[in-house]
Amino acid sequence: MLSLTEKEVDWAYEVWDQLIKDLDDKDNHKRSRAAQFLSHLAISDPENRMLNDFSALWKVTYDKKFVTARHSLQSIWRVGLAGDQHRKMVVKHLVDRFNGCLDEKNYTLIRFDIIQSLRHLYDALQDDDIRSTAAGLIAKEENEKYQKKYKTVWKNT
Repeated sequence: MLSLTEKEVDWAYEVWDQLIKDLDDKDNHKRSRAAQFLSHLAISDPENRMLNDFSALWKVTYDKKFVTARHSLQSIWRVGLAGDQHRKMVVKHLVDRFNGCLDEKNYTLIRFDIIQSLRHLYDALQDDDIRSTAAGLIAKEENEKYQKKYKTVWKNT
């Protein structure tokens, strides 16, 4: 299903409201799938609903089930493909999360996913501001082991 949403689709609004509801479902698998689908469907959102619904989507990146939170975080970069406003919103949230996640469990994985998300966004858009932002975040990492790991994501750019 996700492969169908790699490109624009004309049926996004047929499922949009249900996916928004599913972000709060008691089933973590539903929450995860809803977040991933919505992230993919952002490019098929000519009404820009995502600008209003993003906070509900972002909330899932803090899910009590780490695997749900992580899958959501790993796909949220796709919202940035929907336009300039979306890109700025996503990058801002990723930067804020990178800077503020030190007290979270598994923060090094969260930081890695953020750096990887910025790389995906850069690869898709070829926006040098994204590369500079990622480099700035990597430079903030004080642990040399993790800084090296994050740098490997940006090799060959």
